[in-house]
Formats: sequence, C-alpha cells, structure tokens
Amino acid sequence: MEFMYLAGLSKSEVMKENKMLNYIKEVLKNKPTGWLNITTHRLDIYDEKLAKTQFLDQFETLYNDNNATISALSELPTAYDYIRLGHPLSCVLEWAIAHMQHIKPENAISFSSKTIPVLAILRKNLLDNKNTQIAYTGELPHAFDKEVLQHVYGYKFELNKVESVEAISAFEGSTIFISQQENISTIDLDPKIDFFVSIYGQLGSVLLVNGKENESYIPEIQHVRRRESIAMTPANSLVALESLIGQSTIDTSKKEVATNKALVLNSITEITCAHTKPLVASSGLSIQYAILMGLIDDALEKHKGKAIKIIVPPNCYGGTNDQARRVAASVDNVEIVDLAVDGGNDMVQSIAIILDKIASENAIPYIIAEIPTNPRVEVPNLTQLKEVLSKIRKTTTGTIAIDPVFILDQTFCPNVHFLGEDDVLSNVRTISFASGSKFPSGGQCTAGYCVGNKKTEALMGKIEKHLLLCDNEATPLQYEILAKQLPSMNQRIKDAYKNTREFVHFIHEVLPGAKINFVSEELAQQGFTPSVFSLDLPTKGNTPEEKEAHKRELNLKLIHLMITEIPNESKFCVSYGQLNGVYWTIPATSTQGTTKEGDKDYIVRASLSPTMDLELHKKVFLDFVRTI
Repeated sequence: MEFMYLAGLSKSEVMKENKMLNYIKEVLKNKPTGWLNITTHRLDIYDEKLAKTQFLDQFETLYNDNNATISALSELPTAYDYIRLGHPLSCVLEWAIAHMQHIKPENAISFSSKTIPVLAILRKNLLDNKNTQIAYTGELPHAFDKEVLQHVYGYKFELNKVESVEAISAFEGSTIFISQQENISTIDLDPKIDFFVSIYGQLGSVLLVNGKENESYIPEIQHVRRRESIAMTPANSLVALESLIGQSTIDTSKKEVATNKALVLNSITEITCAHTKPLVASSGLSIQYAILMGLIDDALEKHKGKAIKIIVPPNCYGGTNDQARRVAASVDNVEIVDLAVDGGNDMVQSIAIILDKIASENAIPYIIAEIPTNPRVEVPNLTQLKEVLSKIRKTTTGTIAIDPVFILDQTFCPNVHFLGEDDVLSNVRTISFASGSKFPSGGQCTAGYCVGNKKTEALMGKIEKHLLLCDNEATPLQYEILAKQLPSMNQRIKDAYKNTREFVHFIHEVLPGAKINFVSEELAQQGFTPSVFSLDLPTKGNTPEEKEAHKRELNLKLIHLMITEIPNESKFCVSYGQLNGVYWTIPATSTQGTTKEGDKDYIVRASLSPTMDLELHKKVFLDFVRTI
C-alpha cells in the first residue's frame, strides 16, 4: 500500500517511508505503559546536558536495528524534562514527521496549544528587533487576538490571509504560515516560509522550522514550550501517531468536556472555599503565565505608564523563577525584585521592606510566593503576613500606593484555606494556584489551576482571557483525570502526611545529626500537612569545600540505595502528591535547574505518598545510616 503523501517519491524513498511507518506501528504496539501515564522523569536515566538529543539518538539506533521490543523501548533514557518540554510519544511523533519531511527531528516541535508556537517566534523576534509576517489560510485559531498580542505582549507583526502558500509575498523578516490540517502528511517546505504551523484540531499543533538559517530559533521555541506551555500531550500524540500510520483523518471536532469541567470546578471551589470561578490550565506553569500576563494587562489598563514589579524568591522552584524573569525580559516596564524567604530570612520582613520601597516609587507590586516554601518547607506567621500585605502605604507625594496582588503557590498544601470570606487572606488581593500534576491528579496529568478571593474577581477575567489566548486550557482528558482524583485529594493529603510525620520521627531517632526541614506539629494543627521534607545530612571534612563535597556524595548514596533496594516504590524523580511510593530528588540539580548557583539547595528532598511500605523504607534508611 502506498500512502497518499508518498506520491512523487522514488521507489527507494517509498520503501524507506514504509519501513518507518511499519516501525512506528511496532513501537506503538510495544510501548511501555509509562509512555502514556507518567508525568515525571527518572533522574537516574537522565543527563540534562543531553536531554534534548539522548532519547532520539538511541531511538534512531533502535530504528536502524529494526528493534521495537518492549525491553529495548523500556531502556530508553528520559525524553526531555517532564512532559512540558517533551516525552516519548511527542518525541516519536516529531521524529516521524521529520523523517517524512527529510529534516532534522529537532526542527519539528509539537505543542498542546495552537497559538503558543506563533507566540514563541514572536517573542524571539521582539527581543531580536526583527519583523514578522503571519500568513494563514482558512481561519486563524479562535483564541488569536491581534490587538492583545501587540498591546500587552508588545509583539510586532503583519497579518495576511491568503488562498495558498504561492500567494505569500517575499518579506524582510520572518514569515510564519498557519494552516488547519485534517491529517498528518508531507507539506512542500517552500523556502520563502520560515516557520510552518500545522494545527490538528483538539490535538494541538506542530511547528516546522524551515532552513538552516532559522535553526537558532529552536532552543528559544523549546524554552517557551517548557516554561509557558506544554508539548502535545501523550494521549494526543498517540492519536496523531495512530492517524499517521493508518493515514486516517484526525477527528477535529470538539470533545465533550462540560460534565467533567463542571465537576472539576466544583471540586476546586469546595477545596479552596473561594468564590471566584476557578481556571484550569494544561500545566502549573501555563496557569502561572496566564496569571502574570492577566495582571500585566490589568496594570496597563488601570495604571498606564507605571512600573510593574514582580517580586519572586530567587531560590523558589526553577520554573516559577525562570518564567517570571522571562516575562520581565520581554515586556516593557516589568522588573524582577528578589524576595528572600527562607534559609534564615523571614518572608514577612522581606515583603514589608520591598513593599515600602515599591510604594515610594509609585509602582505596581505583584508577589509570587510558595507557602510552605520549597525546599525548606517553611511557613511564615500568617497574621503578620496579612498585616504587611494589607497595610496602606503612601507614595512620596502622599497619595495612596497601589496595593499588592499576592500570587500564592499552594502546590505543597492545596487543602489549606486562604481565600474564603473568613480566611486569613480574604481582604488581601490574593490568587492561589497549584500544580495539578501533584496532589490534584495524583501525578496522572500535568494540569494546573488557579482561583482568587472576592477582591480579585475583575482580575480573574483578565487571567482567563490570557489563558484562552495562549490556548493553554486543560485538555478534555486532563479534566477527566482531575474529575476522578480531586474528590479524594484531601484524604490522600492526610494519609501521606501521616506517613511523612512517622518517617521524619524515625530519621530524628536514628540520625540525630541530620537537619530536617519539615513543618512543626503546631503548624500541622493549623492545617499545614505537607508530605515532603528536606534532609541536610551530617557531613565531615577539614574544609567547607570538603564537607560540601562529602554531603553531596551522601545525598546520591542515600537516593541510589533507596531506588535500588525498593525499585517498585522509591523513584529518583521530581514530583509530589503521587498516589504511590516515595520520590527522591536533590533540588539543586532538578527543581532549581535555572536558579543561580549561590541560591541552590544541595540537600535531599523526599515526597511520600498515602500508599507505601513505610517499614521497608525505614529499614533501608537504617542500613544507610550504618554505612556512614
């Protein structure tokens, strides 16, 4: 059988394409189960320096050897980092499309979003001061809003509807061509087009980078996908691949999502006691991006010309930190202010000093903070925090300063009430968000959500506008998973905390020289019951450098012992709130990947679940203690 896109190819080329399609068929038949449902990456088979190439390099070797066995596929290294940047199925899809187009695999980039690939190119061209022409056939994605992209994001571009590629005129700058596709087939890579964006209904989109001169865009485009969106999801990548090998039309109709979405929104409202409409995005960083851009939009409208200050801890989760700095780099009048929150610094005092300074400058303060903090699991005095945030400040001219918006990352404790009418931050403009890949979904999808208190009702409308503009709303499957998992979340949090408290007590007993960062019993009584703790192991050496080197060796020794002795439960990976087992990581080399070296934490972080063999973990930890 010759497939429709093989027309015009030589016999040897047809055979080569058929070989590739047959191989993909075998790969899909034998794919490891984790390819569809794991949202974390194993750090023991992950080399960050090779993250973007290692999986496909080894996959290509298997292809050349015609080896698609389950065991061979299972041994492939982690594909990119998390599912945001890429995962096995999206990588295989990109590889297959690249083979069809006779381009390098890195030149094909898949997205869950239909608009973000265009925004990624516009961002780079903004920073490079380069013109952009966007040509399209049919209709643009419904969410595409020219005015907002130009006014809020600062992107500069021309928009041209055309009947075909041939009608696109030469342009001094980058030319993007957007088209709606019903199936995955080869397209003519016309040299006057720099970037082809093919939209595949609800599955998402695929961007093809055309020509060697445009390859410098690839890292920047991938970084946008990593920080402001996600790759095409595993489930949707599988649908695309199945369509490719069967050469069938992709179902581009909208899937029914209303029932699951209503269940999810109701669950979030019940859990948070907030009364604004919750918003659910494709990932935690997708929702954070919508929050930041929505707040900037509001500031441009209500406080024209005033400086916007994003106040963020320099050592917080790397994605949060990096994304905030990327927004500041690309939007005029936006600056980052470092907020010292833990490791001997008091969050409340730090916020007070910063807000006084920003008030004197008559600027707009947006604060991003985690409670509890990561990785040191610290909680500020909430009464003092409320007082500092709600204090009326004056500018140097005596007018009332703009009050802050507190953007609260509640990922570690999504069950704690901050936003209800009688809750501690009810009278401070507060928006809470959480990564849904943690407790909300039990690690089964990457979705994230946010909700605000009554004082943020107007802001939530702006945030929703930018969530939809970026086409970053949760997918139907993500809503389905959250609808199943959210109702049991609070009970899972209680059970996981119980295991964590018992394990922390045990470590105190058998290794009293270790410093453990965990919530106090008093904080737990207030509802802060995280199931993550960090461990600063006792070390030895004659100099600070020797002590630090020895501690880092011990960190890895402990983790490797745990994952070797308890392989079915202990994993070397980054996550939290999973349904089963224990996850171990070293924040400095995982969650704090983009954090400045001096702010990194070379300690062990463990996250426990409600279902695990606690006694076996105690036994293996005791074995570790006896070796040191």
